[in-house]
Amino acid sequence: MAVCARLCGVGPARGCRRRGAQREQWREGPADSEPDTDAEEERIEGARLGHGEAPAARAPLSLLELPPELLVQIFGSLPGTDLPSLARVCSTFRRILRTDTIWRRRCREEYGVCENLRKLEITGVSCRDVYAKLLHQYRHILGLWQPDIGPYGGLLNVVVDGLFIIGWMYLPPHDPHVDDPMRFKPLFRIHLMERKSATVECMYGHKGPHNGHIQIVKKDEFSTKCNQTDHHRMSGGRQEEFRTWLREEWGRTLEDIFHEHMQELILMKFIYTSQYDNCLTYRRIYLPPSNADDLLKPGLFKGTYGSHGLEIVMLSFHGKKAKGTKITGDPNIPAGQQTVEIDLAHPIQLPDIENLRNFNELSRIVLEVQEQVRREQQEKEEGQDEEEGRSRQGDSQQVEQPAQRDDAGAEGTEAAGAAAAQESAPTSQPFVLPVGVISRNEDYPRTCRMCFYGTGLIAGHGFTSPERTPGIFILFDDDRFGFIWLELKSFSLYSRIKVSFQNAEAPSREAFDEMLKNIQSMTT
Repeated sequence: MAVCARLCGVGPARGCRRRGAQREQWREGPADSEPDTDAEEERIEGARLGHGEAPAARAPLSLLELPPELLVQIFGSLPGTDLPSLARVCSTFRRILRTDTIWRRRCREEYGVCENLRKLEITGVSCRDVYAKLLHQYRHILGLWQPDIGPYGGLLNVVVDGLFIIGWMYLPPHDPHVDDPMRFKPLFRIHLMERKSATVECMYGHKGPHNGHIQIVKKDEFSTKCNQTDHHRMSGGRQEEFRTWLREEWGRTLEDIFHEHMQELILMKFIYTSQYDNCLTYRRIYLPPSNADDLLKPGLFKGTYGSHGLEIVMLSFHGKKAKGTKITGDPNIPAGQQTVEIDLAHPIQLPDIENLRNFNELSRIVLEVQEQVRREQQEKEEGQDEEEGRSRQGDSQQVEQPAQRDDAGAEGTEAAGAAAAQESAPTSQPFVLPVGVISRNEDYPRTCRMCFYGTGLIAGHGFTSPERTPGIFILFDDDRFGFIWLELKSFSLYSRIKVSFQNAEAPSREAFDEMLKNIQSMTT
């Protein structure tokens, strides 16, 4: 009875409408009908009222009837982007949404701000201000970016760091220590501490933070500008600036670098990059998506590139191909270009350790695979030409289906061959560089898991006469791989960048592929 009374919205003292109607029907009905009563229920109801229990409270019919502290909990669980619309519903909601507890929760859950936001009360800045005028306003620049510095590129990670948004530029370790951790330095920061609008500060130079500006140009692109470039200058002039830059970039002095060509490349990079110390444009990049059957986990690696030093490369998988795309580059192969391509359908079995030392023997094996790949590509193109010819004769419907089955069968055979090679290959095998192959780092692994045929991109200064030349991809372990450039007789060692970059996942595979095309087209 009590439950029924509460559902009907009346107290038990006034009785139940449904039960009253049924009793009236029983009085007026036939004699053989039975009343809808329950003696035990009536006894319990009477006993409850007899002991002086209060009638059950009426259930709230509107959000406005809920206690304010409960509304704070409800509103605090909603996305911050929905709260302005909620504030327009009524004055009560608008007043409750001024509660800092709500915005403190949104700062923590949406942007990971774990600082004691109560300290903001000293400066007169609320959590609502932090959310609306700092975090939400600059949310579009969070993530990974590539600065447009000509052929050199770069890697910038914009993150929420306490009560700041900071742009960290990541730099490879000093050449040739490829296994050392990445270096990083702040380029700019945004904060909301003393004023009601966010402050942008340039962190470049050696005189501390100074006035800067950020402009969101368009989707996935923004620019920074320094308004006080005199903070970048040193009292000793350009010579002091160059020596300081050289110690930061290479960890040595110019006198320590005996290779004349390397000295020229270093000086050229300093002169070129110095032109961008007051204004830079950044374009968004994503980390590559991964699949369970990838040869190794894709991601960012740092690799050796001869006199150019260490550079950052992104390894991604595309079906039977793996691609290494430069995030940082040099005057020969600029950032954005595909430095290596690995053909996963054509594994290479290395000779025994003694024959492996012979460069001519390794070169013979790789060139045989190159010829095999060339023949397969030629046969595929001829098959496509024949199919197009038959289609023009009006017989496409009968012919296309068998042709598709043949192509699928060929692809299946290649994939099965690659899978069989992976299964049959030993877990590790001895590895040594052939005599005559140049390596910047002699501390390379002496065992490897697998090898595949690949091609590497080489070009003259200014990215002139680019061409892909044969090479061999060597998988050492989950975090390191190498590539031997046959024509250059050079070896590059790559080591994984072990940094957890935030807001860097691609929304889809299509978005990642489109990003690769965009960064490559900018340097072509």
